[in-house]
Amino acid sequence: MEPENDTQISEFFLLGFSEKPELQPLLFGLFLSMYLITVFGNLLLILAVSSDSHLHTPMYFFLANLSFVDICFTSTTIPKMLWNIQTRSKVITYAGCVTQIYFLILFAVLDVFLLSVMAYDRFVAICHPLHYMVIMNPRLCGKLVMVSWIMCVLNSLLQSLMMLRLSFCSHLHIPHFFCELNEMVQLACSDTFLNNLVMYFAAVLLGGGPFAGILYSYSKIASSIHRISSAQGKYKAFSTCASHLSVVCLFYCTMLGVYLSSAATQSSHASAVASVMYTVVTPMLNPFIYSLRNTDIKRGLKRIIGAPVM
Repeated sequence: MEPENDTQISEFFLLGFSEKPELQPLLFGLFLSMYLITVFGNLLLILAVSSDSHLHTPMYFFLANLSFVDICFTSTTIPKMLWNIQTRSKVITYAGCVTQIYFLILFAVLDVFLLSVMAYDRFVAICHPLHYMVIMNPRLCGKLVMVSWIMCVLNSLLQSLMMLRLSFCSHLHIPHFFCELNEMVQLACSDTFLNNLVMYFAAVLLGGGPFAGILYSYSKIASSIHRISSAQGKYKAFSTCASHLSVVCLFYCTMLGVYLSSAATQSSHASAVASVMYTVVTPMLNPFIYSLRNTDIKRGLKRIIGAPVM
Protein backbone atom coordinates (compact mmCIF):
# COMPACT_ATOMS: atom_id res chain seq x y z
CA MET A 1 0.00 0.00 0.00
CA GLU A 2 1.51 3.34 -1.06
CA PRO A 3 1.71 6.16 1.50
CA GLU A 4 -0.77 8.94 0.92
CA ASN A 5 0.33 12.45 0.10
CA ASP A 6 0.11 14.83 3.00
CA THR A 7 0.25 18.54 2.33
CA GLN A 8 -0.16 19.29 6.05
CA ILE A 9 3.25 17.94 7.09
CA SER A 10 4.23 19.43 10.46
CA GLU A 11 7.87 18.35 10.84
CA PHE A 12 10.92 16.78 9.22
CA PHE A 13 13.90 14.92 10.66
CA LEU A 14 17.47 16.11 10.05
CA LEU A 15 19.72 13.03 10.16
CA GLY A 16 22.94 15.05 10.41
CA PHE A 17 26.35 13.36 10.27
CA SER A 18 26.18 10.46 12.69
CA GLU A 19 23.68 8.80 15.00
CA LYS A 20 26.39 7.37 17.30
CA PRO A 21 25.90 8.85 20.81
CA GLU A 22 29.63 8.87 21.58
CA LEU A 23 30.30 11.21 18.63
CA GLN A 24 27.70 13.82 19.56
CA PRO A 25 29.83 15.72 22.15
CA LEU A 26 32.71 15.83 19.66
CA LEU A 27 30.47 17.16 16.88
CA PHE A 28 28.92 19.71 19.23
CA GLY A 29 32.29 21.03 20.40
CA LEU A 30 33.74 21.10 16.88
CA PHE A 31 30.86 23.01 15.28
CA LEU A 32 30.40 25.33 18.24
CA SER A 33 34.08 26.30 18.00
CA MET A 34 33.88 26.83 14.26
CA TYR A 35 30.70 28.90 14.60
CA LEU A 36 32.17 31.14 17.32
CA ILE A 37 35.36 31.68 15.29
CA THR A 38 33.25 32.58 12.24
CA VAL A 39 31.05 35.05 14.11
CA PHE A 40 33.81 36.77 16.09
CA GLY A 41 36.28 36.80 13.18
CA ASN A 42 33.85 38.41 10.77
CA LEU A 43 32.50 40.73 13.46
CA LEU A 44 36.02 41.99 14.18
CA LEU A 45 36.52 42.58 10.47
CA ILE A 46 33.32 44.65 10.30
CA LEU A 47 34.34 46.66 13.37
CA ALA A 48 37.82 47.25 11.95
CA VAL A 49 36.41 48.59 8.68
CA SER A 50 33.77 50.78 10.35
CA SER A 51 36.08 52.27 12.99
CA ASP A 52 39.12 53.09 10.83
CA SER A 53 38.67 56.00 8.43
CA HIS A 54 41.53 54.67 6.27
CA LEU A 55 39.34 51.65 5.49
CA HIS A 56 36.35 53.68 4.27
CA THR A 57 36.98 52.68 0.65
CA PRO A 58 34.85 50.65 -1.81
CA MET A 59 36.96 47.50 -1.39
CA TYR A 60 36.54 47.40 2.39
CA PHE A 61 32.89 48.47 2.16
CA PHE A 62 32.17 45.34 0.10
CA LEU A 63 34.35 43.27 2.43
CA ALA A 64 32.33 44.39 5.47
CA ASN A 65 29.12 43.44 3.66
CA LEU A 66 30.60 40.04 2.81
CA SER A 67 31.51 39.47 6.46
CA PHE A 68 27.98 40.37 7.57
CA VAL A 69 26.49 37.94 5.03
CA ASP A 70 28.89 35.19 6.16
CA ILE A 71 27.75 35.62 9.78
CA CYS A 72 24.12 35.34 8.67
CA PHE A 73 24.93 32.40 6.37
CA THR A 74 26.38 30.22 9.14
CA SER A 75 23.74 31.40 11.63
CA THR A 76 21.07 29.95 9.36
CA THR A 77 22.21 26.36 9.88
CA ILE A 78 24.69 25.84 12.74
CA PRO A 79 22.62 27.02 15.77
CA LYS A 80 19.77 24.67 14.81
CA MET A 81 22.20 21.78 14.39
CA LEU A 82 23.82 22.52 17.77
CA TRP A 83 20.37 22.67 19.39
CA ASN A 84 19.42 19.31 17.89
CA ILE A 85 22.64 17.71 19.11
CA GLN A 86 22.24 19.17 22.60
CA THR A 87 18.58 18.12 22.94
CA ARG A 88 19.16 14.80 21.11
CA SER A 89 16.36 15.71 18.76
CA LYS A 90 16.43 15.64 14.96
CA VAL A 91 13.14 17.46 14.47
CA ILE A 92 12.65 20.63 12.48
CA THR A 93 9.18 21.99 11.80
CA TYR A 94 7.83 22.38 8.27
CA ALA A 95 7.70 26.16 8.71
CA GLY A 96 11.22 26.12 10.15
CA CYS A 97 12.48 24.09 7.20
CA VAL A 98 10.99 26.44 4.59
CA THR A 99 12.33 29.44 6.53
CA GLN A 100 15.80 27.87 6.68
CA ILE A 101 15.73 27.24 2.93
CA TYR A 102 14.72 30.86 2.32
CA PHE A 103 17.60 32.36 4.32
CA LEU A 104 20.14 29.75 3.20
CA ILE A 105 19.50 30.51 -0.48
CA LEU A 106 19.40 34.24 0.23
CA PHE A 107 22.81 34.42 1.90
CA ALA A 108 24.49 31.82 -0.34
CA VAL A 109 23.56 33.73 -3.50
CA LEU A 110 24.44 37.03 -1.81
CA ASP A 111 27.92 35.62 -1.22
CA VAL A 112 28.20 34.94 -4.94
CA PHE A 113 26.95 38.41 -5.90
CA LEU A 114 29.26 40.21 -3.47
CA LEU A 115 32.26 38.23 -4.68
CA SER A 116 31.44 39.28 -8.26
CA VAL A 117 31.01 42.94 -7.19
CA MET A 118 34.37 42.78 -5.44
CA ALA A 119 35.93 41.36 -8.61
CA TYR A 120 34.54 44.33 -10.56
CA ASP A 121 36.00 46.67 -7.91
CA ARG A 122 39.45 45.10 -8.36
CA PHE A 123 39.06 45.32 -12.16
CA VAL A 124 38.41 49.07 -11.99
CA ALA A 125 41.23 49.60 -9.45
CA ILE A 126 43.86 47.85 -11.59
CA CYS A 127 42.67 48.50 -15.14
CA HIS A 128 41.42 52.09 -14.60
CA PRO A 129 43.35 53.36 -11.56
CA LEU A 130 43.12 57.05 -12.46
CA HIS A 131 39.33 56.94 -12.65
CA TYR A 132 38.84 54.53 -9.73
CA MET A 133 37.35 56.96 -7.19
CA VAL A 134 35.15 58.54 -9.88
CA ILE A 135 33.75 55.22 -11.11
CA MET A 136 33.49 53.48 -7.72
CA ASN A 137 31.78 56.37 -5.98
CA PRO A 138 29.71 55.77 -2.80
CA ARG A 139 26.44 56.01 -4.73
CA LEU A 140 27.43 53.26 -7.17
CA CYS A 141 28.74 51.05 -4.36
CA GLY A 142 25.47 51.43 -2.47
CA LYS A 143 23.47 50.64 -5.62
CA LEU A 144 25.52 47.50 -6.34
CA VAL A 145 24.89 46.14 -2.84
CA MET A 146 21.21 47.14 -2.90
CA VAL A 147 20.59 45.50 -6.30
CA SER A 148 22.34 42.35 -5.06
CA TRP A 149 20.05 42.22 -2.02
CA ILE A 150 16.89 42.81 -4.10
CA MET A 151 17.72 40.10 -6.65
CA CYS A 152 18.67 37.59 -3.96
CA VAL A 153 15.55 38.29 -1.89
CA LEU A 154 13.31 37.82 -4.95
CA ASN A 155 15.08 34.60 -5.95
CA SER A 156 14.93 33.20 -2.43
CA LEU A 157 11.25 34.12 -2.14
CA LEU A 158 10.49 32.40 -5.44
CA GLN A 159 12.31 29.21 -4.43
CA SER A 160 10.54 29.12 -1.06
CA LEU A 161 7.09 29.68 -2.59
CA MET A 162 7.81 26.89 -5.06
CA MET A 163 8.47 24.63 -2.09
CA LEU A 164 5.02 25.38 -0.66
CA ARG A 165 3.30 23.89 -3.71
CA LEU A 166 4.81 20.45 -3.06
CA SER A 167 3.17 17.67 -1.09
CA PHE A 168 5.21 15.17 0.92
CA CYS A 169 4.84 11.49 1.73
CA SER A 170 5.46 9.71 5.01
CA HIS A 171 9.25 9.48 4.44
CA LEU A 172 10.38 12.78 5.97
CA HIS A 173 14.03 12.07 6.81
CA ILE A 174 16.50 14.60 5.38
CA PRO A 175 20.03 13.09 5.14
CA HIS A 176 21.62 16.45 5.92
CA PHE A 177 22.31 18.80 8.85
CA PHE A 178 20.07 21.49 7.32
CA CYS A 179 17.10 21.70 4.96
CA GLU A 180 18.86 21.63 1.62
CA LEU A 181 16.61 22.62 -1.30
CA ASN A 182 17.54 19.75 -3.64
CA GLU A 183 17.09 17.16 -0.88
CA MET A 184 13.67 18.60 -0.03
CA VAL A 185 12.53 18.47 -3.65
CA GLN A 186 13.59 14.82 -3.88
CA LEU A 187 11.43 13.97 -0.86
CA ALA A 188 8.27 15.34 -2.48
CA CYS A 189 5.55 13.01 -3.74
CA SER A 190 4.01 15.52 -6.15
CA ASP A 191 5.37 16.52 -9.55
CA THR A 192 8.68 18.38 -9.14
CA PHE A 193 9.40 19.23 -12.80
CA LEU A 194 8.61 22.93 -12.38
CA ASN A 195 10.62 23.10 -9.12
CA ASN A 196 13.66 21.51 -10.77
CA LEU A 197 13.31 23.81 -13.78
CA VAL A 198 13.24 26.95 -11.62
CA MET A 199 16.03 25.66 -9.37
CA TYR A 200 18.45 24.86 -12.20
CA PHE A 201 17.58 28.00 -14.16
CA ALA A 202 18.30 30.13 -11.08
CA ALA A 203 21.56 28.23 -10.49
CA VAL A 204 22.75 28.92 -14.04
CA LEU A 205 21.58 32.55 -14.09
CA LEU A 206 22.48 33.66 -10.54
CA GLY A 207 25.47 31.37 -10.06
CA GLY A 208 26.94 31.13 -13.55
CA GLY A 209 26.32 34.78 -14.45
CA PRO A 210 28.34 36.30 -11.58
CA PHE A 211 31.03 33.64 -12.04
CA ALA A 212 31.36 34.62 -15.70
CA GLY A 213 31.70 38.23 -14.55
CA ILE A 214 34.47 37.23 -12.15
CA LEU A 215 36.32 35.35 -14.90
CA TYR A 216 36.00 38.32 -17.26
CA SER A 217 37.24 40.77 -14.60
CA TYR A 218 40.27 38.65 -13.79
CA SER A 219 41.09 38.05 -17.46
CA LYS A 220 41.29 41.85 -17.86
CA ILE A 221 43.24 42.16 -14.60
CA ALA A 222 45.75 39.52 -15.75
CA SER A 223 46.16 41.32 -19.08
CA SER A 224 46.79 44.65 -17.31
CA ILE A 225 49.30 43.14 -14.88
CA HIS A 226 51.12 41.47 -17.78
CA ARG A 227 51.63 44.87 -19.41
CA ILE A 228 53.33 46.29 -16.30
CA SER A 229 57.07 46.46 -16.96
CA SER A 230 58.54 46.22 -13.44
CA ALA A 231 58.37 43.08 -11.32
CA GLN A 232 57.62 45.18 -8.22
CA GLY A 233 54.70 46.84 -10.00
CA LYS A 234 53.30 43.46 -11.03
CA TYR A 235 53.59 42.14 -7.48
CA LYS A 236 51.90 45.21 -6.00
CA ALA A 237 49.01 45.00 -8.50
CA PHE A 238 48.52 41.28 -7.94
CA SER A 239 48.70 41.57 -4.14
CA THR A 240 45.67 43.89 -4.12
CA CYS A 241 43.43 41.12 -5.45
CA ALA A 242 45.19 37.99 -4.13
CA SER A 243 42.97 37.70 -1.04
CA HIS A 244 39.77 38.07 -3.04
CA LEU A 245 40.95 35.53 -5.62
CA SER A 246 41.73 33.07 -2.80
CA VAL A 247 38.22 33.44 -1.35
CA VAL A 248 36.62 33.05 -4.80
CA CYS A 249 38.57 29.85 -5.46
CA LEU A 250 37.78 28.47 -2.01
CA PHE A 251 34.05 29.23 -2.23
CA TYR A 252 33.44 28.08 -5.79
CA CYS A 253 35.75 25.05 -5.67
CA THR A 254 34.19 23.71 -2.47
CA MET A 255 30.62 24.33 -3.68
CA LEU A 256 31.36 22.76 -7.06
CA GLY A 257 33.09 19.84 -5.35
CA VAL A 258 30.03 19.21 -3.18
CA TYR A 259 27.63 18.90 -6.08
CA LEU A 260 30.00 17.00 -8.36
CA SER A 261 30.81 14.49 -5.62
CA SER A 262 27.15 14.05 -4.67
CA ALA A 263 26.22 13.55 -8.32
CA ALA A 264 29.01 10.99 -8.78
CA THR A 265 28.56 8.97 -5.58
CA GLN A 266 24.80 9.48 -5.05
CA SER A 267 25.63 9.53 -1.33
CA SER A 268 23.63 12.08 0.62
CA HIS A 269 25.82 11.53 3.68
CA ALA A 270 28.96 12.35 1.70
CA SER A 271 27.21 15.45 0.35
CA ALA A 272 26.33 16.56 3.89
CA VAL A 273 29.95 16.23 5.02
CA ALA A 274 31.23 18.05 1.93
CA SER A 275 28.66 20.86 2.42
CA VAL A 276 30.47 21.82 5.62
CA MET A 277 33.24 23.25 3.43
CA TYR A 278 31.21 26.06 1.87
CA THR A 279 28.62 26.56 4.63
CA VAL A 280 31.03 26.63 7.60
CA VAL A 281 34.72 26.42 6.68
CA THR A 282 34.77 29.10 3.95
CA PRO A 283 32.97 31.79 6.04
CA MET A 284 35.28 30.93 8.95
CA LEU A 285 38.46 31.32 6.86
CA ASN A 286 37.47 34.55 5.06
CA PRO A 287 38.56 36.94 7.88
CA PHE A 288 41.93 35.18 8.15
CA ILE A 289 42.50 35.26 4.39
CA TYR A 290 41.73 38.98 4.15
CA SER A 291 43.71 40.00 7.23
CA LEU A 292 46.72 37.68 6.87
CA ARG A 293 48.76 39.91 4.55
CA ASN A 294 46.69 43.09 4.63
CA THR A 295 48.46 45.75 6.67
CA ASP A 296 45.42 48.09 6.61
CA ILE A 297 43.15 45.44 8.15
CA LYS A 298 45.83 44.55 10.71
CA ARG A 299 46.10 48.20 11.72
CA GLY A 300 42.33 48.46 12.10
CA LEU A 301 42.22 45.28 14.22
CA LYS A 302 45.02 46.56 16.45
CA ARG A 303 43.04 49.75 17.08
CA ILE A 304 40.05 47.67 18.23
CA ILE A 305 41.95 45.38 20.59
CA GLY A 306 44.08 48.22 21.91
CA ALA A 307 47.40 46.91 20.65
CA PRO A 308 50.05 49.50 19.71
CA VAL A 309 49.96 50.42 16.00
CA MET A 310 53.39 50.21 14.41
